[in-house]
Amino acid sequence: MRRQSVEFENLSAEDIQRQLEEMEQNKAALQKALQSRREQAKAGVVEQVLDLIQGNGYEIEEIVSLLPVKRRRGPNVRRSSNRQYTKYVDPKNAGNVYVRGVLPRWMKDKMQEQGYDPGSKEDREAFKANYLQVEDA
Repeated sequence: MRRQSVEFENLSAEDIQRQLEEMEQNKAALQKALQSRREQAKAGVVEQVLDLIQGNGYEIEEIVSLLPVKRRRGPNVRRSSNRQYTKYVDPKNAGNVYVRGVLPRWMKDKMQEQGYDPGSKEDREAFKANYLQVEDA
């Protein structure tokens, strides 16, 4: 890393800017080449699968109809959740609230005080049912 910084120390701001622009152009070209190679590789896989199906004496439609259909969400699609989670409140301290996820320290301490094991799902459920109050949403 030190060698690169020495290499750039003698460059002007314009030279550095020009190199950055060249790198961006190279990056775009490399990404395009990568995408092209991946498409070629996929086509090769398709060809192999078709050969395998036909080589075993089946029609493509026979096999394709047996494949599970996996519905994918796009990478930027968020699930809309209308879930309502139960809100548990410590009856001795209304500031201590638990909704879901990792147990808060206060809840672990209270569980241990009352002989429950915070690591046991059954004990957590029993503790919520027997000690905590459910707050209306």
